[in-house]
Amino acid sequence: MDIPPLAGKIAALSLGALPVSYALNHVSVLSHPLGVILMSALILGLLFVAVYSLSRGEIYYDPLYAVFAAFAFTSVVDLLIALQEDGYMVGFMEFYTKEGEPYLRTAHGIFICYWDGIVHYLLYLAMAGAIRRRKSYRNLGLYWLGSFVMSLLVFLPGNILGKYSFEIRPTFFLTLPYVLVPCWAGVRVFKESQSPTSYTPNVVQEEQRKSLLQRPADLALVIYLILAGFFTLFRGLVVLDCPTDACFVYIYQYEPYLRDPVAYPKVQMLVYMFYALPFYGLAAYALIFPGCSWLPDWAMVFAGAIGQAQFSHMGASTHLRTPFTYRVPEDAWPCFFLCNLLYALGPQLLAYRCLRWPAFFLHLPSSSQAPHKKQH
Repeated sequence: MDIPPLAGKIAALSLGALPVSYALNHVSVLSHPLGVILMSALILGLLFVAVYSLSRGEIYYDPLYAVFAAFAFTSVVDLLIALQEDGYMVGFMEFYTKEGEPYLRTAHGIFICYWDGIVHYLLYLAMAGAIRRRKSYRNLGLYWLGSFVMSLLVFLPGNILGKYSFEIRPTFFLTLPYVLVPCWAGVRVFKESQSPTSYTPNVVQEEQRKSLLQRPADLALVIYLILAGFFTLFRGLVVLDCPTDACFVYIYQYEPYLRDPVAYPKVQMLVYMFYALPFYGLAAYALIFPGCSWLPDWAMVFAGAIGQAQFSHMGASTHLRTPFTYRVPEDAWPCFFLCNLLYALGPQLLAYRCLRWPAFFLHLPSSSQAPHKKQH
């Protein structure tokens, strides 16, 4: 696979976060929260100017190119934060985690930084490269959108509701662009035209005439979605302090992290219950009844959301920054790992199925569905 030239330039520009963060870490003015927010805004402004001067044509073609370039830079910064908090490097981002966003030092904060610094970073380079070559990045954009929005839905309320709420600094308002940009980006990604399919109406009709029993892969996915829905509802009831014995045993013996006062796991389970649970039901419906053309797009969004959420949740449940009493007990590790891994893997398989064999979800023209009407 060839690497697009401009993606390489963005990668080189993003690596400038290394010397910049190291230099800023030794500037005394950044010991004050207001200094942190002013310097962060200045760097982002200079970064946009640099990107615009390097790739004006790409930005005119698709303004999201500049967004991906800037976010690639911040992804490297997030990776530096995660590596530093885990003790793999020193002298880069202490000023920011101390005076800017101290909640990034939590186990959840560290793992969202890892995800942003690795997965999001690669997505930014790939999408920027696609824009450079004037190719579609719709599926990558949908996956990124789901992942990005999920991280915000959990991280921002967790900061406000958890034990770090009293440490919110002015830099918290820098997240405002991170809230607005995905909304704008999501609209642009969804408006991008879908790639044409090579299925003929006869092939689509033949595929849509098959019952669920004739599609064993879809049957397995439907069973998975039902089980995942029950698991989602159960964990939602657990964090809502359901008094049943099953909930009590689960939260104390299998996932005590759900009791952590940082609030991220509680918010995560509630987001699952109010957003993921309805999707599981709708996705099962779309796998049973043909013609639900919305499922492939939303399966990609959902796969990105669950991938990011489960990575952060599983990592934080076992990380040393999580107090020992809230970490997964050693004897419960196999059950915890298996359940949560399957919970993360299922949406990825659903998205792969929808992209690989989309004929069942396509809309047929009315003339193809009932050609005999032309004779009347």
